[in-house]
Amino acid sequence: MNKLGTIIGFTFKNKVRTKSFSITTLIIVLLITIGMNIPYFIDKFNGDDEAGAARIGVVTEAGTPVSELLLAYTAPEDSETQVSLESYASAEDAALQKGLKEGDIKGYLTFGTAAGGGVPPVTYHSNEGELDGDIQSYLQAALQQVNTQLITEGKLTQQEVSAIFTPVTIETQQIGGGSGTDGASQDESAPAINYVIVYVLLMLFFLSIMLTGNMIAAEVTAEKSSRIMEILITSASPLSQMFGKVLGVFLVGLLQIAIIAASIAANLMLPHNSGILTDFDLDLSQLNIGILVYGLILYILGFFLYALMYAAVGSIVSRTEELGQASMPVMMLGFVNYYIPTFSVSAPDTLLVKIASYVPFTSPLSMLLRIGVGDVAVWEIAVSLVILLVTIFLLGWLAAKIYRTGVLMYGKRPSIKEIRKAMKAYKI
Repeated sequence: MNKLGTIIGFTFKNKVRTKSFSITTLIIVLLITIGMNIPYFIDKFNGDDEAGAARIGVVTEAGTPVSELLLAYTAPEDSETQVSLESYASAEDAALQKGLKEGDIKGYLTFGTAAGGGVPPVTYHSNEGELDGDIQSYLQAALQQVNTQLITEGKLTQQEVSAIFTPVTIETQQIGGGSGTDGASQDESAPAINYVIVYVLLMLFFLSIMLTGNMIAAEVTAEKSSRIMEILITSASPLSQMFGKVLGVFLVGLLQIAIIAASIAANLMLPHNSGILTDFDLDLSQLNIGILVYGLILYILGFFLYALMYAAVGSIVSRTEELGQASMPVMMLGFVNYYIPTFSVSAPDTLLVKIASYVPFTSPLSMLLRIGVGDVAVWEIAVSLVILLVTIFLLGWLAAKIYRTGVLMYGKRPSIKEIRKAMKAYKI
């Protein structure tokens, strides 16, 4: 064990310098950068950033109060459609015709003869002969308010007319509820930012655990197949080699996560992305810090759980061609660990997620989901962590025995029965 530090440092430097690590990390960073900047690129190609508010003309030659009321219309603050209504004396107005010809003005409205007390027939004129859906909704809302003002003229105040068109909102509240991570009841659902963080952490942890786990197994198998293992055993004990490789690759995984997190932060700081959180109604002040703290703990424990299994599998395979088949059961456990919480983000308190949060092979990500957006008590988290920790110690003990036996066995992949016989023969 006195050479553990040397093996950790060698493994870390060796893996970081490989092309596979650089290319994989670069591809992930590029995908994240492209994904976060897609809305900006779409706006640039569509030219929406230069369009501004759509200009619509309102012809006032009929002399009705409709045009005056329409020009005085103010859209609700939460309206996403920006329309600028401009007054023109007639349809032949030179400025209006020039604007239509150059495309600065999308179209104009004219009014017919009123048959009653409301808004007369309205006609939209444009070069395309069509009315954009968002602009049509905007104009219909404005004309509907004008129609109400004309019909209720002198009967209702301006405030009362505005109140009629104020959207009615419905708030939600959870009935009952259990105890949260701080022991207090949760009366409200988790903020949207927590869902985003949990989803990002689930993907990040799954990718990191699976990539680094395969890295450990591939390295052990490659050393066995090239007979380098026989030389390494004479210079360091198998246990030092196994735990040195696991810890060294663990540092590689942490470095990769740090690079990815830094790329996300750098993209969020770009000027055109500064309002992306606001656009999606995400408030960082509502972020539950416990998600990050528990997330780091669960990631570390989950990594060692799967890394030990991959190391044991890699030690019993003599050829790299057989590694994929041998590691398939561990990969399947990894996919179950990821898919259960990913497909339960909208329902984090189902019985399946609760059970999975106590099973060691699925608890790292399932418990992270419950902590982030579910309803979980502190004692439940503690029980899950203790079960996971005990399993890691037992698995570490078993993986060490398999590793010490497996690295000395060559030929076809041994069965469990043959490994047990070898353990007894080697008195391990």
